[in-house]
Amino acid sequence: MSSPKQLARIAGALYLIVGVFGGFAIGYATPLVYAPGDAMTTAANVSANAGLVRASVLADLVQATVFVVLAMVLFAILKDVNRSAARAMLILVAIATTLMCFNEVFQIGALLVSGGSPYAAAFGAGGADALVLLLMDLHHYGFLIAQIFFGLWLIPLGFLAYTSGMFPRALGVVLVVGGTAYLVDVTVAFVAPDVSREVHGFLAIPPTIAEVWTVLYLLVNGVRAPSGAPTPSAVGSLRVDGSPRRGFADAP
Repeated sequence: MSSPKQLARIAGALYLIVGVFGGFAIGYATPLVYAPGDAMTTAANVSANAGLVRASVLADLVQATVFVVLAMVLFAILKDVNRSAARAMLILVAIATTLMCFNEVFQIGALLVSGGSPYAAAFGAGGADALVLLLMDLHHYGFLIAQIFFGLWLIPLGFLAYTSGMFPRALGVVLVVGGTAYLVDVTVAFVAPDVSREVHGFLAIPPTIAEVWTVLYLLVNGVRAPSGAPTPSAVGSLRVDGSPRRGFADAP
């Protein structure tokens, strides 16, 4: 059976994969093709970059799959700290990844419509362009909805990191702050889109720090031994029933 430190390094590698694939899909590919409010440009971009859109869809599906495995590994490490919090973390990741995978249907739909053929004939060029933009808009807002759970899962993870003694307590605090910043960012994006453009960059800082720190800590340090864990010498001095062994000097 793998030790907690080995599992932690596996979790760090998985978290890095999630970050790389997610960064490609969300931070690179989508902004290249999605022009909010401009149907003609969005449709032309999607059509001209069909391979990039397909790669973006695949990257999101890969990161969602790896994200689930990451949550399972972290659950294995942290379940004995607080099983309810660890279970909540796992459930929130499952919801987030389900939404993420379903959301890719909209990008695939935009790709199909932008290819012309029967869709352009049915809706006309302008109608097909508008439909592509609508599908990309739905993909954008679907990602924002999934982001609710990207934020929520960091809160039980931060709680577990803070209370376990396996991580720096400051990291636990930063994870909770990062999760809260995700939730504020989503709220502002729906309630005040114009304000969101101004504050999104600032609200992205706490979760970025939290997640990069977590990845680096898992990869470099693994985890600390949980506080209160018996030392090897202490384990050797216990009987099977957990009572201390007696030496000759302790004999009655």
